[in-house]
Amino acid sequence: MTLPNSTASSTDSASAPPNTVVFLSGDLIFASRVQAAATAAGLAFRLSGNLPLDLSHPVSHVIVDLSTRSKVVEELMPLCQSHYPDANVIAYAPHVQVDRIRAARTHGIPTVLTRGQFNEALSTMF
Repeated sequence: MTLPNSTASSTDSASAPPNTVVFLSGDLIFASRVQAAATAAGLAFRLSGNLPLDLSHPVSHVIVDLSTRSKVVEELMPLCQSHYPDANVIAYAPHVQVDRIRAARTHGIPTVLTRGQFNEALSTMF
């Protein structure tokens, strides 16, 4: 499975802030894995309960853990489009949470995965 990839160009200024991966989740253990993958790709990381609208860094990825943050789905895409239009928006949930997966797709999240698919893609996502 190939997911959109967005990283800073090697020609970017050394003083330019790194792109940020915003991870909307309440799962602190899994967040450390996402942070490690983002950091390994040279990206900044921010764990949050809601989409932060005050970041000074460009946002390359917004990732939503539907098992802990499914209530943000309805408003997520309009907020991303107005604040971070170039961000890759990804949502995931355990495969048994079919209603949450369906709701994410219904609300326009472009990439919706099962937790297993997300976990498998994590090492090459960024």
